[in-house]
Order: sequence, then C-alpha cells, then structure tokens
Amino acid sequence: MSGAVLVFHLVKTAGLLVNLVAFPTLRPVRTGGVRTSILVPARDEADRLRRTLPGLLAQPADEILVLDDGSRDGTAEVVAAHAARDARLRLVTGTPPPPGWVGKNWACHRLASEATGELLLFCDADVTLSPGALSAVWHEIQHQRAEVFSVFPRQLTMTFGERLLVPAIDEVLLGFLPHPLLDAPVPAAATANGQLLAFRRAAYDRMGGHAAVAGALVEDVVLARRARAHGLKLGLALGGNLITARMYGGYRDAVRGFGKSLHAGRRSWLIAVAVWQVVAHTLPWPAWLSGGRRAWRWAAVLGLGGRALTNAKTGRHGYPEAALAPLAAVAALPVYAVALRRTARWKGRRYP
Repeated sequence: MSGAVLVFHLVKTAGLLVNLVAFPTLRPVRTGGVRTSILVPARDEADRLRRTLPGLLAQPADEILVLDDGSRDGTAEVVAAHAARDARLRLVTGTPPPPGWVGKNWACHRLASEATGELLLFCDADVTLSPGALSAVWHEIQHQRAEVFSVFPRQLTMTFGERLLVPAIDEVLLGFLPHPLLDAPVPAAATANGQLLAFRRAAYDRMGGHAAVAGALVEDVVLARRARAHGLKLGLALGGNLITARMYGGYRDAVRGFGKSLHAGRRSWLIAVAVWQVVAHTLPWPAWLSGGRRAWRWAAVLGLGGRALTNAKTGRHGYPEAALAPLAAVAALPVYAVALRRTARWKGRRYP
C-alpha cells in the first residue's frame, strides 16, 4: 500500500514540475483581436454581477450578452442598469430548458444563437476580468493556435472550508495534465473550465456547440473531449492576475457545487476515489508518525509539496496553506456523499 501511494505522489509531483515551466499563465499584452462576443449565463447572480460586470465592460469586446435564466433576485435589473450606460451590453431573457437539457447548457446555447462574434467567450457570472484580460486571452489563443480555449481563473477563497476544497481543482489539473500533451496525439488529454471557455465560431459549430452536450452536468470537460475528438486544437492557460473567481461562498456551498459536478461519475468509481484520496493524502501522516515504512514519510512530504507547488504556480495563498493538504481528503468526503445521491440539485433545479 505504501509503495502505491508513493508512486502516486511521484507521478503527480513530476506533472507539477513539468507544468511549473510549461503551463502558460496569462500576462498583459497589447494586441488586436477578432469580433468577440462575451456571453454570460446568469441565474440568481445579482450580487456577483454587481462586482463582475464592470470588469466585463472594461474589455474591448464588441458585444456582451447576459442571459437572465429565470432569476428571482433582481439579476435582470442589475444588467439593465449597466446596459443603460453601455450599448454593447444586452440583456437576453431566458426560457425554461427543454426536457433533457441542463439549465446552463440551454442558456449557453441560447446565447450562442444570439451572438454575432467570431470568437465566442462564455464567462460565468462569478469571474472577474481585470483590464487587459480579453487581449491576453486572444494573444494566448493565437500563440497556442487554439480553436477551443479555456482559462482556469485564480480561485479566491475567503473561508477555511473553501481553502480546504477549492485548491484541488488546480492540483489535479497541474499534477495530471502536463501541458505539452495538448500538442500530442492523446485525445484523452483534454479538460476545460466552464468559468471561462472560448470558441472560434467555426469550431463551435463544427463540434455541435452546447446542443451536443445538452444533458451533461460537467459540460466543460465533455466539450473539451469533443473538441479533441473532432480534431480541433485545444488550448489552456491559468488566469494569473488577470482572471480571478470566487466559485463558492463557504464550505457548504463548495460541497454542493463539487458534489453536483461529480454526480456524473459511476457510484463505484466515486467510492473508490473517495477512499483513495484519504489513503493517499491523509493516511501517510499517522502511518509515518506511528513508525511506519519510510515510503509513508516521503508520501506525506510530497503531499505537502504538491500543494505548495500548486499554490506557487497559481499565485494563491502561498506555502502556509499547504499545511491543509492532509485534511482536504477528509473534508471532501461529504462531496462524495452528495455526488452519490440519485438526483443532483443546483440553482433550484433537479437532475437525475
């Protein structure tokens, strides 16, 4: 057991070391672009849009469309107030998703049908774009020759519970997807982050757009895989200082959100992953302290090192937060419990 855990950490550490150098981070540049549509699906996002709309409006986009997906909190009023001051911003009134559609996918499909841009940039309402973000995205799309492109924002975490769970996104990405694989004939090397996902219009139409993933709860990853299956060039980058997001408002919110995303997994697979995460990240510490094999010691140290390297690359809270790594797997157990339910609940909707 200790040997398997050590190999797991060695593989992850190798991936992290490669990505420290190879995984690009967005940086300010001065460059032109193509006609761009920023598309924002929004359901009960009034508070977030008050914070993030100014950043969207600071970008040199040709149009910014926000779809109000049946909100009950004044989302439409917030958008309308900003639209009165900037003609590029337009409110699109959503309709209930047809049978078989996930709400966000239907909203994105509607937005794409309204958009006129050559570049379609889907952006969640919780994402903050700093000045220069759109130019940096376009520059990196050109540099990577990407037809489908996704950014992993720097995740802002304000509570202890968020700091336990949210960094796992970056740690899995950087540990197990070396960026050079995106240029290799390895179709399985594909992922994306739906918080910011851009398509050249021709590529979006070729792969079927969101209609092709109508019922997918984890639509971003499925879209990335479809892109590679259709022979399209997939590009990825970290948001750095230019693109940030606060996904969840605390531990309970994070448990519900991650549980929804994992709901698409097989039950046996989810149970196996939950157990393995505890074995790989938490067990090495008591095993080492109780005089276990040397492999447990190395696994424990590499576990801390993996979180520290991830934080160094993404520019998060730095090295002290790495000390939470042994607790993260145990804190994530409720996430798997939510994912094992027969229905997923999100934004007031239920999905079987």
